[in-house]
Amino acid sequence: MRIEILGTAAGGGFPQWNCACRNCAAVRRGSFAGKSRTQLQIAVSQDDHAWVLLGASPDLHAQIENNRFLHPRDVMRDSPIAGVVLTSADVDQTLGLLLLREFQPIHIFATESVRRVLVEDNSMFSMLKRMPRQATWQTICPGVCFQFPPGEGSAIAYFPVSLGNRFPSYVAANRAAMLNVMESTMGLILESELGGSLGYFPAVGRVDEQSLRHLDTLDALLFDGTFWRDTELIDVQMGAQTAREMGHIPVSSDSGSLALLSNIRCPRKIFVHINNTNPMLDESGPEYRQVRDAGWEIAEDGCHLEL
Repeated sequence: MRIEILGTAAGGGFPQWNCACRNCAAVRRGSFAGKSRTQLQIAVSQDDHAWVLLGASPDLHAQIENNRFLHPRDVMRDSPIAGVVLTSADVDQTLGLLLLREFQPIHIFATESVRRVLVEDNSMFSMLKRMPRQATWQTICPGVCFQFPPGEGSAIAYFPVSLGNRFPSYVAANRAAMLNVMESTMGLILESELGGSLGYFPAVGRVDEQSLRHLDTLDALLFDGTFWRDTELIDVQMGAQTAREMGHIPVSSDSGSLALLSNIRCPRKIFVHINNTNPMLDESGPEYRQVRDAGWEIAEDGCHLEL
């Protein structure tokens, strides 16, 4: 199984367009000891021919153009992108679907609640159904495995894990009450027919014993690295929410992901979905060293995994 990490930042990218925090300002000055990042996007394939996107980043167009394996092949209209698996209805995980609207057949996997939020409540997504079979929506359910794409030796098995505790803030409270919150946010465990397993958990609000059992057996883990501390946004923006209120467990503290996942046996643990304010982006800082000393990696755009 080939995994290409096309983008690694949380919503807004890094630097963020309207942010002059310490990190963003240093990037613009050219004095930052680290790298800029586009918004989170993962592509996976079993055969290097058919690719599946995990999420659909707002930066997807540039990410496709920067990676030749996602370019059209030798026909007028074509794409190696066979499908998209959505883990939530968050804007930074779904807006890229609208960049795939040029009458290219695409399979979109999502829970029923996420599909309803996007298709029933947002008329803009009707751009994906201007012709028959332009977008084929397929329902996924927590705890129920599915395979894609079809074909001997090419399929990857996907096991959705419910992390649900909230819908995006643009979903009105009365509408959210009509949906299944356990379908709001998914983690994914991917298993190759040829061996190798990957965990993709970009938005995790809590870690329980069941989650630890899932993560312990993986060959590689891409995990929520959005915020370093719970009050990170409050410290730079009055009226903001805590990390946990936004559905993200912070990296640091005794109840953060570094501590809670310190004993899992997964050999490669990689933080993704990193917010522009997170100090671990600074490769000269103590937070970066703490993460690396704990055996974790911090994903960069263009990272590549083979499992």
